[in-house]
Amino acid sequence: MTGTLLLSVQDAVLSFGGRKLFDGLSFNICQGDKICLVGKNGAGKTTLLNIITGAQALDDGLRWALQGTVIGYLKQDIVPKEGQNVFDFVFEEVRIEEGQTFEEVQALKSYKVDMVIRPLDLNPDDRMDRLSGGQLRRAALARALVEDPDILLMDEPTNHLDLDIIEWLEGFLKSWRGALICISHDKAFLSHVSDRVFWLDRGRLRICPYGFGQFDDWATQLLEQEGRELRNREKALEMELEWSRRGVKARRKRNVRRLEMVKEERERLKRDRSAYNRMMARIAMPEAEQSEATSRVMAEFRSVGKTFSGSGREILLLDKFSLRILRGDRIGILGRNGSGKTTFLRLLIGEMKPDTGTIKLKKDIEFSYFDQNRRDLDPEKTLWQTLCADGGDHVNVRGKQRHVVGYLKDFLFDPSIVHQKVAMLSGGQKNRLMLARALAEPKNLLILDEPTNDLDMDTLEMLEQVLAEYEGTLLIVSHDREFLDNTVTKILAFEGAGKIEGHIGGYSDYIEARNKQKRAELAPPPPAGATHKKQGAPAKDKNASASAVPVRLSYKHQYELDRLPGRIANLEAEAGQIEDQLNDPDLYGRDPGAFQDMTRRLILVREELESAETRWLELEEMKAAKAP
Repeated sequence: MTGTLLLSVQDAVLSFGGRKLFDGLSFNICQGDKICLVGKNGAGKTTLLNIITGAQALDDGLRWALQGTVIGYLKQDIVPKEGQNVFDFVFEEVRIEEGQTFEEVQALKSYKVDMVIRPLDLNPDDRMDRLSGGQLRRAALARALVEDPDILLMDEPTNHLDLDIIEWLEGFLKSWRGALICISHDKAFLSHVSDRVFWLDRGRLRICPYGFGQFDDWATQLLEQEGRELRNREKALEMELEWSRRGVKARRKRNVRRLEMVKEERERLKRDRSAYNRMMARIAMPEAEQSEATSRVMAEFRSVGKTFSGSGREILLLDKFSLRILRGDRIGILGRNGSGKTTFLRLLIGEMKPDTGTIKLKKDIEFSYFDQNRRDLDPEKTLWQTLCADGGDHVNVRGKQRHVVGYLKDFLFDPSIVHQKVAMLSGGQKNRLMLARALAEPKNLLILDEPTNDLDMDTLEMLEQVLAEYEGTLLIVSHDREFLDNTVTKILAFEGAGKIEGHIGGYSDYIEARNKQKRAELAPPPPAGATHKKQGAPAKDKNASASAVPVRLSYKHQYELDRLPGRIANLEAEAGQIEDQLNDPDLYGRDPGAFQDMTRRLILVREELESAETRWLELEEMKAAKAP
């Protein structure tokens, strides 16, 4: 059932610099709609969001919003105020209902801190101007959710988020009562939260009545139909041209007009065919030359240890870590921010040295590195100069010479901007340029650090195809679940505190293995004697009464359960005391040995605490299962 109409745009017209971006744009947004907005970079996605907020005026047409409708906007860029903390930033524009008391407002804020801020792994008292880019992004997300608008606009909400936070956000948005319009490259995220798709395609808004999970099939059918229509128009044009070639008397007015119409149709068809071909374009990579057979071991970590010191504390990132990377491996790397992913990559390429252990690299190993921070891009150089660093007009693309303009067109760049400075490019265009450079002549080990950020759907699919054809060794750091499923065959999961787990398969296989392990840990132990059941013993009656199960825990289990709450409380108190001591900024300078001992002890206490809490849950579930 359709909810209340909140906002409507009808027959909108908007031009920039003489170019018409929208002509006849029409759409409605109703309460409860969960809409994802897709389209190539430059198609007008951000402009459409600005039309919704009212920040962008229309040249013509109508924008109507229900009186009192509040629109929230999660933007990509956040500029923090000096001295402002997370709590004040998040609640800066929260609506206070008329008649609410101070106590009610404070209770509501406390509730939202627990419901939104803490699940996003934020400390309400931290200063905004001291947060990392990822933390600023999460603070902005918390603010957008806490404001509880009628319409929430989100521009790339999953950028810089850990996978567990993305999963939490999915659940939050699915149960949220307001309307949502979201731009994201994360296909899995869009599939989970959307029930409609707004597709900006060559200046038109196409509306898919299904969620993103069904969008590809729907769009494919639409494009196939368009292709058939273009072929029919081409046949009709051929007939008209044949008519003109037969020498029909063009002096007669009606025939002159007919020839003019043929020329107009030919130009229209040329434009439409060109636009259609651009839509169907794919980044093409030439076939790779077969490399000579060499040793399969590309890199080997042996008992590598690495800690990071900052703010008077030491954080363990790698602890006796051993790994062998083989030629042809396709490894996905995931984990929380600060868990050691970037440190691992910097150790691999030689930008860092391990504290302990050794790292051995193949003698002829060469790296191609896509850096999410774009440190290697010179903003003052043009696109042409970026790809042709030594001058000239050709690029060496895996052993073949390609003209720089033609190669940039493969990555969906318009030839008119090849002499434009990098500083003028959008985030998505910069990423495409970095990919073009990295993939022009990829070395035998290709590292991509969050390559999907700011890419549109089409470029993302093209990147997947290019990587499928890459024959070297591939390492990808990404939070994009579907992208990992489509590109890698192994997972390295950085769990924090030096713990790193390896899994065979993609992201879905990793999640399945992790959930299976959790279920096994939480499962009650089998009854005494069940593990040594004699072969051939008669099976129990499937309809046996549940009352046959004992209703009480064994003495041993009950004794353990009774004492676990006290043990948990003691561990929590000890962890709190150690954290208070480690918060002393002078401790490390005063007594480095004590600081290191406390850090190690804190890690052990937290592990013991987690183990005790898990065991308490197991015993409580056993007790509940045995109850009559």
